[in-house]
Amino acid sequence: MIERMLWHPVALSTEVVDRPVAAQLLGEAVVLWRDRAGSGPGRVHAWADKCPHRGAKLSLGRVQVDVQGASSLECAYHGWQFDSTGHCALVPALPTFAPPAAHCAKTFQAHEAYGLVWVQLDAAQTSLPVFPAHTDENLRKVHCGPYEVATSAPRVVENFLDMAHFAFVHEGYLGARDTTAQADYAVERTMHGIRATGCRAWQPQSHANASQGADVSYTYEVVAPYAAQLTKVPDPLTGKPVEWRESIALWVCPLTPETSRVWFTMAVADFETAASELQNFQNTIFMQDKPVLESQTPARLPLDLRAELHTTADKASAAYRRYLQDSGITFGVC
Repeated sequence: MIERMLWHPVALSTEVVDRPVAAQLLGEAVVLWRDRAGSGPGRVHAWADKCPHRGAKLSLGRVQVDVQGASSLECAYHGWQFDSTGHCALVPALPTFAPPAAHCAKTFQAHEAYGLVWVQLDAAQTSLPVFPAHTDENLRKVHCGPYEVATSAPRVVENFLDMAHFAFVHEGYLGARDTTAQADYAVERTMHGIRATGCRAWQPQSHANASQGADVSYTYEVVAPYAAQLTKVPDPLTGKPVEWRESIALWVCPLTPETSRVWFTMAVADFETAASELQNFQNTIFMQDKPVLESQTPARLPLDLRAELHTTADKASAAYRRYLQDSGITFGVC
């Protein structure tokens, strides 16, 4: 399954500190834990959340550090300890026993980026989704979420690309019922997915501190099957230069084919507003989306364009579905 070779977000980096953390990805239970090697925060590890001895959840255990400073994950059931490579280093019931190489936990690839822990279930030469705004020191990064949603990851991404729902789902914020007409825009395939440019919308409140409505220009990019981002020019009345941009990245973890965990990374030039206020605005927007997303049937996104009706206003959605089909995606689609 191609999805197992992709990198997926599973938790905020700040969630994985001193104790193991249970997570889920592509229907598989995962445990995250951070070793305590060196003077830094330590490296994050991702393993199957199952002790190979009697199948207990390793996420119920704890991190141990020996006299040499080496870290291991201890199972809560019989105290078996697994070193950072996954090999069993100690069986407390047999202190002098040297566990063979076969006595090991199932390990996955783990990496930290954009403030998130990313996991790859099957090792492959694939790269993380790109988020150029993350390295822009002139933009402040604020994380929002996670949000648990009872729908597939592709449904969440497609909703993110859709501007025609603004006037109805986000009335008074991102849209208004007297300005529903959607101007034409362009869609193209890219190395990583698709890009939609020339997207415009009149918004009563396009961001947390907008003082009045304004026309906003969007560029949308799908940068991986379950990840997308938008870049927009904010209300010119804020006094920001025309070149000023803000970006919002959408990261979706496909828990099961019909459930998802969602985060947003906001990259904004606003360094004054409290992070909680920026997060509250994003929370409001997404919680307006959530009941609609969870009402859609089927929960899995149909890739056959004949399964649902489409208009030219839906060209980004149609392009996204074609991209998923061409990429061989099978998880969360039908």
